[in-house]
Amino acid sequence: MSPVSSTAPPGQSPLRTVQVLGGGNAGSSAHVRSLAAGLVARGVRVTVCAPAEADHAYDFSGTGAEHLPVPRSSDPAAVAALRAACADADLVHAHGLHASFRTVLALGGRTTPLVVTWHHRARAEGARAHLLRLLERRVMRTATVVLGTSSDLVDRARRTGARDARLAAVGLPGGRYGGRGPDPERPADKVRAELGATGRPLLVSVASLDRHRGHETLLDAARAWRDLDPQPLVVVAGEGPLRPELQRRIETEHLPVRLLGFRDDVPDLLAAADLALLTGRWESRSVLAQEALYARVPLVATAVGGVPDLVGDAAHLVPYGDGPALAAAVTDLLADAERRESLRERGVQQAATWPTEDETVAQVLSVYDELTLPVPLA
Repeated sequence: MSPVSSTAPPGQSPLRTVQVLGGGNAGSSAHVRSLAAGLVARGVRVTVCAPAEADHAYDFSGTGAEHLPVPRSSDPAAVAALRAACADADLVHAHGLHASFRTVLALGGRTTPLVVTWHHRARAEGARAHLLRLLERRVMRTATVVLGTSSDLVDRARRTGARDARLAAVGLPGGRYGGRGPDPERPADKVRAELGATGRPLLVSVASLDRHRGHETLLDAARAWRDLDPQPLVVVAGEGPLRPELQRRIETEHLPVRLLGFRDDVPDLLAAADLALLTGRWESRSVLAQEALYARVPLVATAVGGVPDLVGDAAHLVPYGDGPALAAAVTDLLADAERRESLRERGVQQAATWPTEDETVAQVLSVYDELTLPVPLA
């Protein structure tokens, strides 16, 4: 394999990269699509290896990239398919821990440079937690370059044995709302009426209904909000295994909370919201935090992972798992219009400091060139 530049001169083959995505959450999938579009526009040949359903949702082929359906499984057939897809790649770029581990297996015995973007920390307990640590160590020690989406991920990669770990510049795809704004046919008053929030504050949370998302703490805080007048309504957009347990609590304790299930109208929900809530145990570059600040919605978030660096002083931060602190923060903000307006203005200023999609692609291309261009002779 001869090294080539992403800006290959006439007669020289363009750089060929393979982007590997596993199941992929919304943030990493949208990032891969954005990255593929930017690379193709700059003359790079891009193949995206991802499950067929991911291409249906994100249309990688629509960027000009080639899509090869590769299951998210690590069984021998899936690894063999991925190995074949990477056969003539100049560089392979994997996104997420599980996709990266499959890529490490597929590239076994080859010298193809491997870039890993680590978007999130996987969470598990017991034996599975031990397995995840082993996967992390294998991936971090094998990758040529690791790009962490938050400083704590970069630090963790280095502690785990990464040879070269750097902070990734990751712009929010579309710059705002993941590429679209609220529906003009659904003004905020209409959305609030649909949700049952007419004449009362609307608090919006967007997160899967999993244990580490802090929904139990959110419900603890909601008990205190029952006594407010008017009583705020909390809506949670997302689905997951914790739904039955959460719904039982909501009904038993008469909490002002609605579980909306999966929603594709988050921009409309945020446009109607008085506050956005981010209550998880760990986040890197939270999409909700970015969308809330872009949308000028005051944000209350847990001070975990990459959140403090991401939002700066443009959000009210509380400790993870602290229901009284969350309840007090929301209560105080709802009573303080001046503070809410201050957070809106700071949010706009903070969002202006985040990397753009172009800057994201430029950083990735500089890494690619570093790993594939010939070293000049002294």
